[in-house]
Amino acid sequence: MDKRSEGGVSLAFATQRQMKTVIEGIELQLAHPDELSIQWIGQEEAMRQLMAAWMVIHERDIPMNPRLLGKPGVGKTTMAYAAGKRLGREVYILQATVDTRPEDLLVTPVIESASRIKYVASPLVSAMIRGGVVILDEGNRMSEKSWASLAPLLDNRRYVESVVAGIKIKAHPDFRLVATMNEDSSTFDLPEYIHSRLQPQILIDFPEREEELAILRENVPFSPDEVLQYVTDFLQQAHAADESYTVRDGVNIARFVLKLSKESGQGARTLFAAALRGVLGEEALRYGPRR
Repeated sequence: MDKRSEGGVSLAFATQRQMKTVIEGIELQLAHPDELSIQWIGQEEAMRQLMAAWMVIHERDIPMNPRLLGKPGVGKTTMAYAAGKRLGREVYILQATVDTRPEDLLVTPVIESASRIKYVASPLVSAMIRGGVVILDEGNRMSEKSWASLAPLLDNRRYVESVVAGIKIKAHPDFRLVATMNEDSSTFDLPEYIHSRLQPQILIDFPEREEELAILRENVPFSPDEVLQYVTDFLQQAHAADESYTVRDGVNIARFVLKLSKESGQGARTLFAAALRGVLGEEALRYGPRR
């Protein structure tokens, strides 16, 4: 059931086109949700855990704020988006970077004319107001100062305060949040008070062979299956050697093989090594198919 009519702010939730609201006398321009043509394949246990974390099972219960962990390219954002769509909600993606400021997460002032300032809500705040799902993508790239602005949102208070606009914004009951985090060195350590608020931790690992092949078929549907089998074999050998190559790399390899083949008129298998070298570098050739 759609509960958006139960909200306490002055937004007409029923219409997708209504992208403004007024809170405490301040008009906010809302962000548009992301509309992506993607499908989650495999790893249903991880999906089940995410959906369970978002459940509310008692009137005194609140949804949890899960963290999706894994190497870059394993599909964390794809899974989070697919989960939001399974709930039938609008999904908003906010890309975190080392330069993300608190106002980028909440409300940004924009000079509209000589005498007027427009306040623009972030995707996160827009999801809060409209009862959607926000994906805080690569959240561990943000500094502690930015995370601090979200602390009250991530506990039972479920609100944020915009210093720029001078307002407090409460989350709609249907609002859900998930953060994705890469396992690499170019990230900040989460402060402990945020770490305890982003639970549970859900690990997204490399897919099994048949799942990986199905993902490639979904993303490169115009490819001959023989090419996708080559790519899957390469990825599975790389996974076994604990390399960081992911299905995202596989999609790029398959597309590049097909483009090289189209341009040169040569067979795809002949060009597989060239595609590997072009996408991932010389060191990837050790996992390529043997002649």
